[in-house]
Amino acid sequence: MEFIKRYLNLKKLNRREKYIIYGAGCLLGLLIIVQFGITPFFENKNQMQRSLQTKKGELEEMHRLQDEYKALKAKLQLSEISLGNREKGFTLFSFMDQLAGQAGIKDRISYMKPSNTVQKNSNYRISRVEMKLDAITLEQLTTYLYGIETSKNMVMVKKLSVSKKEKNEGLINVVLQVETVEA
Repeated sequence: MEFIKRYLNLKKLNRREKYIIYGAGCLLGLLIIVQFGITPFFENKNQMQRSLQTKKGELEEMHRLQDEYKALKAKLQLSEISLGNREKGFTLFSFMDQLAGQAGIKDRISYMKPSNTVQKNSNYRISRVEMKLDAITLEQLTTYLYGIETSKNMVMVKKLSVSKKEKNEGLINVVLQVETVEA
């Protein structure tokens, strides 16, 4: 302050010069208030709004994932009930063999290869049977596939390959892979 008083003696200045100095001081004060008070407030407000939008998006995603989890959990419970309702001693190999007999194609089975895959961190395993059927009709295949897909044993066809029999028209060769979950 002493510095300002020494070099700037307000008493010696005329009225117009005093107004210019006071105006410049007020303008400087106003700029300081805007720069360090008002601008950070609005920047903080904008940042809070962006953060709020991000959090809303994350919350919506969490709700969507929660709904998906509930649906999967309900589906798992239905699957466990279906597994519990299976016949005791159910095996996919014997089911496929029995169904082939019912569809009238048991004598057309060229081979049946069973395999099992143990699921990590689970009490369940995937049981598969790959089989080849030679010289069957499309109607026989349809009957067999319908029996597989509509069974209460949760059996599904994973792969199906159909090729035409070379010599006989109307007959086909089929390789199919069927799988189910077993406890």
